Amino acid sequence: MSLGRRQFLAGMGAGALIACGPSPKPARGPLTQSKLDLVLDAALSSARRAGASYADVRIVRRQRELVATRDDALVAVDAGESYGVGVRVLVDGAWGFAAASKVEAGDAARAAERAVAIARANGRLVTRRVELAKVGTYHGTWSTDLKVDPFRVPLGERVELLQSIWRDASAVPEIKYGDGAIEVLGEWKLFASTEGSHVEQSITRLEPSFRVTAIDASKGDFVTRRHELGPRQAGWEHVTGSTFRADARRVAEDARTKLHAPTVVPGKRDVILAPSHLWLVIHESIGHSTELDRALGYEADLAGTSFATPDKLGTLRYGGKDLTFYGDKTTPGGLATCGYDDDGEETQRFDIIKDGVFVAYQTTREQAAWVGETRSRGTSYAEDFRSVPFQRMPNVSLAPATREASLEDLIAATDDAILITGDGSWSIDHQRYNFQFGGQMFWEVKKGKIAGPLRDVAYQSNTLDLWNGCDMIGGPGSWSLHGALHDGKGEPGQSNAVSHGCPPARFRQVNVINTKASAA
Repeated sequence: MSLGRRQFLAGMGAGALIACGPSPKPARGPLTQSKLDLVLDAALSSARRAGASYADVRIVRRQRELVATRDDALVAVDAGESYGVGVRVLVDGAWGFAAASKVEAGDAARAAERAVAIARANGRLVTRRVELAKVGTYHGTWSTDLKVDPFRVPLGERVELLQSIWRDASAVPEIKYGDGAIEVLGEWKLFASTEGSHVEQSITRLEPSFRVTAIDASKGDFVTRRHELGPRQAGWEHVTGSTFRADARRVAEDARTKLHAPTVVPGKRDVILAPSHLWLVIHESIGHSTELDRALGYEADLAGTSFATPDKLGTLRYGGKDLTFYGDKTTPGGLATCGYDDDGEETQRFDIIKDGVFVAYQTTREQAAWVGETRSRGTSYAEDFRSVPFQRMPNVSLAPATREASLEDLIAATDDAILITGDGSWSIDHQRYNFQFGGQMFWEVKKGKIAGPLRDVAYQSNTLDLWNGCDMIGGPGSWSLHGALHDGKGEPGQSNAVSHGCPPARFRQVNVINTKASAA
């Protein structure tokens, strides 16, 4: 556990920054368990006295460390943390929220009073009164399952890893540039509510990355190739237990291969999408389109609204009967995985699309009644102590086929297609419907075999056409997890980490375009 209670209580610093050197250790301070309880009690008691019918309080500490390299040079070392208390209240069916950067009983009480005043002001404006779905009363702890705390791995060791990758990659002809980074996020929170819940959670997230650029100087041409290892809620073993380091030369060779590959001929083609690519399609077309606030038009920032409106619930067919997508915050290693959401609801797994049919939205306690449900789906989240909790995407995944089938099996069963791995540039409209996706590597499939590389590949479709054209998916052994460490939503914007698991999948007759020709 990287940010357990004892370690958290040992550090009181907020907003610490370092330029370089070893990983920072929290300074010793007078915080004690009894003091934290006093802070929680002060916030909740003050909210009740001021007239709140409901209140919750979160004490949150977030840590971030980043090292970045360009070729063999260290170009960035950054570390910081935030620490404070946020209080949310309901008064006459209206929300109020306030925060304090000092975790003291008096500051928490004053934050609660401000939150109540804000709620009273909001109450004069709102047209729909908040009704919270029922929730259990929970007393528990939850933490990331990790073996090696990445915050305790010396910065020099992380930098040397990235530099060693560049040494191997740069030995490949035509590889001219390389970028590497390792980002670590730690999140510790203590939640309590007037309904009696008291839960503590510690979450550690990690993203290693590197990218190389190959250049053909004679043609003035270049391509990039990025490693496809995804971010994970895990310890340092996510890096050391992977092929991240060993793949340096292979990724460089891929870049050189792509640089000299023939350009794609546009037209209708079958495509096979590997999990390292398909996760992003799921995120944009399924994850965002089934957020209830977007579907109702209450949220439109960054990713727009949604075509999947409530009148389509239970009838809209996203795809065939083999397709089941589920939301959850329980998958081991998932970036959004935790024990309890920021409404105090226990997390769960639930079907969003069952046998191809749209059956449920992602919801919070406030939203459940909007679609006739009595319990939240447990998807409330706030980025830090100063942020208001609202509906955020859980891990949204595609369940594998019941019968085993590998990526190689999909290729062997395909006469003519393009295999796409890794995520690249993309765009989608503000209804989460029409889109275009690129990738990292592209391979021609002919008569059940890889026939050679391609370049300049992207494809265009829409959510329903693409998924209804999916006719084959991999089995349990081909399912893997990828995701995004930073997914933005809201105004003011907040960041949420989210994973998407999936097997490889085949899609029939998709409109493939040539990106070089399109840009000309």
